[in-house]
Amino acid sequence: MNTERNRTKKKSRRTVLILIFAVIIVIAVCAAVWLSTVNRALDPGSEDTILVDIRSGSTTSQIAETLEEKGVISSASKFVLKSRMDGNDGKYIAGVYELSPSMTPEAIMAKIISGEQEQTRLTIPEGYTLTQVADAAEKAGVCTAEEFLNETQNGEFNYRFMEYAGSGEKRLEGFLYPETYFIPDGMSAHDIVDLMLEQFDSVFTDEYYARASELGRTPREIVTIASMIQRETMAEEEGARVASVIYNRLARGMKLQIDATVQYALGEQKSRLSYSDLEVDSPYNTYIVDGLPAGPICQPYVSAIEAALYPEETDYLYYVLKPDGSGQHNFASTDTEFETYRQQYLRSLE
Repeated sequence: MNTERNRTKKKSRRTVLILIFAVIIVIAVCAAVWLSTVNRALDPGSEDTILVDIRSGSTTSQIAETLEEKGVISSASKFVLKSRMDGNDGKYIAGVYELSPSMTPEAIMAKIISGEQEQTRLTIPEGYTLTQVADAAEKAGVCTAEEFLNETQNGEFNYRFMEYAGSGEKRLEGFLYPETYFIPDGMSAHDIVDLMLEQFDSVFTDEYYARASELGRTPREIVTIASMIQRETMAEEEGARVASVIYNRLARGMKLQIDATVQYALGEQKSRLSYSDLEVDSPYNTYIVDGLPAGPICQPYVSAIEAALYPEETDYLYYVLKPDGSGQHNFASTDTEFETYRQQYLRSLE
């Protein structure tokens, strides 16, 4: 009887071992099949080439997500796995790469690791106007100013903020994000403009859209306020305080009277504006128009955008440059305070 029981136990153990072995084989086969797809090109027969911007500081996961969004690879998760298997994490070099769906993930990794790009450095400082951006592109040799401006006026771009950008020759003023770009040789004017708009899109987050709505402002109005802040103060830490002056004056129905908008209306920078300058007939001249100017007056940096979204809570209605040449301002709540600071500044010019 014990012998029969032992035989049954041995048979059961053999059966369990066979089942476990079978499961292991199935898992191994499935894993092998799955791994064989990890380095498979999305579309081996494709002749398309796609420009992909790999941002500085991007993680492997962020790079993989960008590649999948651009339609270069089939799976971000497979790319991440392959990268880790090959020990490539941390080796990728920022830049703009010409890639194709016909390339295997391994080939794509090798190209991004090599950093080999035929490209031109294009730096757009914060505070540049649309015209200055176009001139910078021409000076860098990536396209002509005319080609660039034509794209800003007529090009089709698919971004959430475009529904607020309006129309006309200045529709993209304020949305060409100030940054250093690496432009591959042969990149079209359309793609160069798109690169700048894509960067703005990444900066102007869902939080910013929500905050703009809380303030009762459109994204374009926020960018307009940010552009004035950008041009009015060189001291980044003053941005939210300058914003408070703008909002306080708007709330009281006061004209903004911001010199930077007059400079924009004139189309030139003057060290000192004359009384006749302040009367220039323009929808951008906040000495004569009520409320905000017709639109942004430059390309603001993220700090100015945040200042426009999160102004300080103050009762300030004025600001005047300090006479010490620091580029900072004295802020005033009353006409008397303002006049005192104004006279101090004027005396410094004598």
